This record gives sequence, C-alpha cells and structure tokens, in this order.
Amino acid sequence: MRRVNILAPELDRASEREGYRWRAARLGGSIGAEKIGATLYEVPDGDRTFPYHLHHGMEEWLVVVSGTPTVRTPAGERSLRPGDVLCFPPGPDGAHQVRGPGTVLLLSASGSPETTEYADSGKVGARPPGKIFRLADAADYWEGE
Repeated sequence: MRRVNILAPELDRASEREGYRWRAARLGGSIGAEKIGATLYEVPDGDRTFPYHLHHGMEEWLVVVSGTPTVRTPAGERSLRPGDVLCFPPGPDGAHQVRGPGTVLLLSASGSPETTEYADSGKVGARPPGKIFRLADAADYWEGE
C-alpha cells in the first residue's frame, strides 16, 4: 500500500494557459488507485481549473483543502471555505467550474468510456478516442450509411 500526504504533495503537473493556471498532483495514481481518481489542485486567485463542464457518466466530488475558491454550478456561483465538500452528479445538474484562490481535491470515479460536455463552448469530449467535437456538427444516425 502506498501513501501520500495531501498537505505536502509533490505538485508535478501544471497549466499555464491564461485564465486556467494551476499546479496539481495526481494522488490517485500515486497511491496505485484504479477505480477512483484524485487530483489536488492549487489554483491562484481568479484562475480556474477547467472550463465549465459536466460529465455524462461520472460523478465528481470537490473537497476544499484551503483558501476560498468559488464554484460555478447551474444554481450560480458561491464561495467555499476549507472543509466544504460538494458532489457533482452525472448530467446537467452536475455542471461545474472551480475558480481560485484555493487548494481543492477533486475525486472522481475513473471510468471509460466517458463523455464530457462543455456547455459554454458547445463541445463534447469522448474518451475513448480522446477527442473533442462541436455539438453543432451532430449528424443524423443514418448519414453516410
């Protein structure tokens, strides 16, 4: 059994995209997890983890470790504080986006296949094959057959 300390992890991943800057540690993989994903994110003030999105086949949990991040959901935006825990269920009711400042732990059921929908930009991601498509390009089931 492997262990990792979420209060002092090795932050070995990062995003430098404007508006989406963060540093992170994939804790699930660090401890050998196969069914549950866990990633710790340090998010600077005003930056976000990812675009506003929802998962069609996966539940996610958010645990606030430190700071005062803001979460955007279909109900609007709200400020969070250390110790807060939220669940984002599969489907439209689970749409979410996290904005710093703060350190948050995101837990998820690791599964494939999975689709992720990006409501603001009209895209959907499919895994596999690990591609992003525009919803506006939807085709009829029989097209090309």
